[in-house]
Amino acid sequence: MIVFIDDRPLRLISLKTAARLTGSPALTSTTDFDNIIDARLGVVKEESLTGHLLVLNATPATVDKLLTLLQKTKSGRLLSITLGCLSKSDCESAVKRNFKVIKAAGGVVGKDSKILMMFRRGVWDLPKGKLDNGESSREGAAREVEEETGVRVKVGDRICTTWHTYALNGSRILKRTKWYQMTVIDDANMAPQAEEGIERLAWLDSRQTQQALTNSFSSIRYVIDESQK
Repeated sequence: MIVFIDDRPLRLISLKTAARLTGSPALTSTTDFDNIIDARLGVVKEESLTGHLLVLNATPATVDKLLTLLQKTKSGRLLSITLGCLSKSDCESAVKRNFKVIKAAGGVVGKDSKILMMFRRGVWDLPKGKLDNGESSREGAAREVEEETGVRVKVGDRICTTWHTYALNGSRILKRTKWYQMTVIDDANMAPQAEEGIERLAWLDSRQTQQALTNSFSSIRYVIDESQK
């Protein structure tokens, strides 16, 4: 599970995966992280929120304390957090219970070796949106793409699932978005959905996409990276 909080990734992994990342069965050394904390020996503090942080032996209590700290603290030095969890499923449940979960879906639409991106509220984005009641993720993804861009698509394989947080009317929201590969059926009526703040649409080649991603969200960069694997 990867959750984007203030556009920074919080990754939840198993201790076995953490051992592979560190290259040490003892989980004591790594070149991938700037700071390592063992949750059995101490708690994450504000001064720990810097660079790429790895927290080992994380529990649901660790998750609760970390989310509270992140809500209170805006550390510009923090790049990412990885939690090596004693029980990954328990830690994931702890994340979800701290928020109201909203389900959404979207897609990476391809045509002639280009992908469809949209410029909305000053940044480049991918088409996506909330699911209607009783709607499957695949159905919602296709509907949202057509509503936001006017492009009819065929939904292919699932790329990944992202989670990101935001505040709405005093509530803490965790949006789960399932992403799919898509191909064009008909783009004759392609047009940006102005009421959703979409200013323009563009078919971008690989070079143009990478340039656009310098002015985008970390979650969108992650999705496009995953789509190209």
